[in-house]
Amino acid sequence: MNCPACQHPDSRVVDTRGSVGSVRRRRVCEGCGHRFTTFERIEHRLPLVLKKDARREPFNREKLLEGMRLACRKRPVSEEVLEAAVDRVEGALARRTEREVASAEIGGLALEELRVLDHVAYIRFASVYRAMGQPADFLEVLRPLLEDP
Repeated sequence: MNCPACQHPDSRVVDTRGSVGSVRRRRVCEGCGHRFTTFERIEHRLPLVLKKDARREPFNREKLLEGMRLACRKRPVSEEVLEAAVDRVEGALARRTEREVASAEIGGLALEELRVLDHVAYIRFASVYRAMGQPADFLEVLRPLLEDP
């Protein structure tokens, strides 16, 4: 593991913590003493994503995380909570037996996660995911949130 500060090739692990599906390691560079964190994740065989225009591409965790980050911008949702939500979506995809999954299904899984985390982020994500163009479209999304206790 190269140091992000000086690119020295050797580092020493000073702390390791496991979590669901990943390992967090605190490291110290042997060259300059810079401390940094690395994450190791279990690699799952994930299905290909079938896009609306019939293209197929590999699942991109970072793309999903970035979309959820945008929805949660200036909202009280921590990065750790978002990472855990993406872990759950990724885990649900890994458990599937199909070789392909529609991008709409991934969006639906992300929406369910955001609905639990933050209602405003849920509405933001839904407005893009469902391509809402009319005020009535927003009412459809808001109605179930208003009915929940």
